[in-house]
Amino acid sequence: MLIALIVGLPIAAAMLAVIFGRHGGALAACTLIGVGAAIAALVAIVAQGRVAVIEVGGWSSPLGITLEADGLACGLLAMTALVMAGVVSQGCAEFQRGPHEARRTWAFWPLAMLLWAAINAVFLSRDLFNLYVGLELMSLCGVSLVAIEAKQETLAAALRYMLVALLGSLLYLLGVALLYSAHGVLDIGLIAARRSAPSDFLAVGLMTAGLAAKMALFPFHSWLPPAHSGAPAPASAMLSALVPKAAFVVLMRLWLEAVPDLATPGLLALLGGLGAAAILHGGVMALRQDRLKLLIAYSTVAQIGYLLLVFPLAGGASAAQPWATGAWTGAVFHALSHGLAKAAMFLCAGLWMAALGHDRLEGLRGQARATPMAVFAFGLAAIALMGLPPSGGFTAKYLMLTSALASGEWIWAVVLLSGGLLTAAYLYRPLAMLFADSAEAPPSASRAQQAVPLMLAGAAIMLGIASSGPFELLQIGSPQAAVEGLQ
Repeated sequence: MLIALIVGLPIAAAMLAVIFGRHGGALAACTLIGVGAAIAALVAIVAQGRVAVIEVGGWSSPLGITLEADGLACGLLAMTALVMAGVVSQGCAEFQRGPHEARRTWAFWPLAMLLWAAINAVFLSRDLFNLYVGLELMSLCGVSLVAIEAKQETLAAALRYMLVALLGSLLYLLGVALLYSAHGVLDIGLIAARRSAPSDFLAVGLMTAGLAAKMALFPFHSWLPPAHSGAPAPASAMLSALVPKAAFVVLMRLWLEAVPDLATPGLLALLGGLGAAAILHGGVMALRQDRLKLLIAYSTVAQIGYLLLVFPLAGGASAAQPWATGAWTGAVFHALSHGLAKAAMFLCAGLWMAALGHDRLEGLRGQARATPMAVFAFGLAAIALMGLPPSGGFTAKYLMLTSALASGEWIWAVVLLSGGLLTAAYLYRPLAMLFADSAEAPPSASRAQQAVPLMLAGAAIMLGIASSGPFELLQIGSPQAAVEGLQ
């Protein structure tokens, strides 16, 4: 019942928001309360050590669709609910300023709720085709949110996003079709128990390429910076904090749960190499930006790269090694910490854009005096992204770094350390501008609005301070990559 509510309530809210457009914000707030309570109850059940499962329509796999809440799903659902709390809070303030009949006012809430439902469904699904449906709905909503302003530059960004997302969907669906033709099942557990077929590697390779396009993994990332920088700040927070995580979770379940036997050392090294390239390329590009939202968007390209390091450290033969649990849990901690911190950053950028009318770095002077809570939130989020203690980002990178050193794969340790230095370099620039003196008194924002990103950034810090509880939760129902390493 709880799992059904987590997916069904946002869908119902989206339908109602289409009918009662003027009350979209209120509907989203009520949905947030209901879904938040359901997620809290689900986490309490799973924390007792058992995975929650629901068979849709009463049909078991392979005929039916199974939704399963393990520790990984619960952690991501909780992070998503916190991000949506920030999105709803700032969205209610931002979209009340315009006329109710404006496109951005009546269209945002149905799209945001459908996007939330799709992401929740992806986190809970165990069927590869059902995952395709969730990813496709997520992409359609994401493209629409980018185009919601109906400006020339945002429409061009949305078109690029749509073409890349469509290519990713076709590749993923073709891989799913090949797997089904060879084995007649699509449930992840049944796929894991299959007998290998000659077409399996091609199928999974196509699915991996499609997921890489959807999560904006280098070199499929060109759509992300213009899309995220052109969308409204609440939409950017969702697109950066949540959308790449959904595709990454599917990729991780695919290689670590469904087909771990196909994970050759060369393939795992390739995935890790793409992650390293993303870290370096995204960091260098972020250093070159003079607009805050573009800088944060390129930071997302870089931060996605850290997630890919889980494959050479915990995939294939490494799954049974003692360091596998650190690598797997570190990657998940990074996904959680990045989601909270990056949402906080985009919401801060939205506040300053509303006050200043632009997001140029040079124009941010004096904001430390005008909006101290928002600047403090941005600083806390920067600490989490840099991986400094006591943040969740520090816990993530510490676990991955120790795993890299324990495995003898020092190259990944160098990548982690180099990425941290690059992150510090490109985040120093906006922080320096925020604390610089201004000749004129800059406009301010209400303390209530500033408290929203501060809540998210504070959660990213608390993830590291109180890391033992989330660590134990994530191990419940975790794949062999984590279980074997704990033994």
